[in-house]
Amino acid sequence: MKIKLNTQGIFLPFAALVVSVGLVGAVDSTFLKPSVLINLFADMSTLFLMALGLTFVIMTGSIDLSPQAVAALSSVVLALLLPSWGYLAIPVALIAGVAAGAIAGVVFAILKIPSFVATLAVGGITASLTLFMSDQRAIQLDTQLRASKLDWAIGDVFGLPNEVIVAAIAFIVMLVIERATPYGKAVRAVGFNEFAARAAGIRLLWIKLSVFMVAGFMSALSGIVLAGRLAAGSPTIANEFLLPAIAAVVLGGTALTGGTGSVLRTLLGVMLIAVFRTGMNFVGVDVLAQQIVFGLILVLAVGLSINRASSETVK
Repeated sequence: MKIKLNTQGIFLPFAALVVSVGLVGAVDSTFLKPSVLINLFADMSTLFLMALGLTFVIMTGSIDLSPQAVAALSSVVLALLLPSWGYLAIPVALIAGVAAGAIAGVVFAILKIPSFVATLAVGGITASLTLFMSDQRAIQLDTQLRASKLDWAIGDVFGLPNEVIVAAIAFIVMLVIERATPYGKAVRAVGFNEFAARAAGIRLLWIKLSVFMVAGFMSALSGIVLAGRLAAGSPTIANEFLLPAIAAVVLGGTALTGGTGSVLRTLLGVMLIAVFRTGMNFVGVDVLAQQIVFGLILVLAVGLSINRASSETVK
């Protein structure tokens, strides 16, 4: 198996990342300490998991507005079932995320409802269901139960946080799928030109449906890791994740118009968002103002991605 890493289009986000790290490091030299950088990677791991799933959706030219609701659902399902079901609660929480993604995919691919409307509706229904299941409150995880059943997500190996390891494994798996499987090539082809993809024998319906299932799985995994880190499942656990996740994917160079992009670019985009957020925290920008900044970043990134997409072709 050969994985081809196409570095075209990566230079700009990589250069922006280097400059951003340098600027934040100049403001506060402690930012460049290994321990601080490790914590930064740990903090961005859940956002990265969500953004990984969004990457495939956006590469097909669609959008998913339900990830934060799916992450919240999986965290609540985990918190409710973990005391009685043990480890089995984890796959059930993941299945709940895949099911939500599948419903969004059916509404979009089969019922022909635009993806932003379909996922906005499914996200709203999912959020309401989560509020009902949790009785509109956070559900705390027992300390001993959390330590024994979620140690894979909250512990560390030789000082490296497990959530970073989980995110790294997810990245490698998604990279292999994208670069070394027919499915990954089909995802890119569908986003680039649906008519050509159909002529090439690609099953458009399956690709359009399955990318939302992938996004649902990754969002659910993000919610599970979040629940482990915060020791609770909550209907609001991922409320501030959606805009940064979309911004990270697009900022990395994956075009909203579809056909171009990669999970490697998403990694760079998430790192950029993490550095931006850290810089804003250093200068005292509050959370609400940060969302405004991420919105502006998204607008800028969309404009740049459209220009880049016009000069790239499916490899």
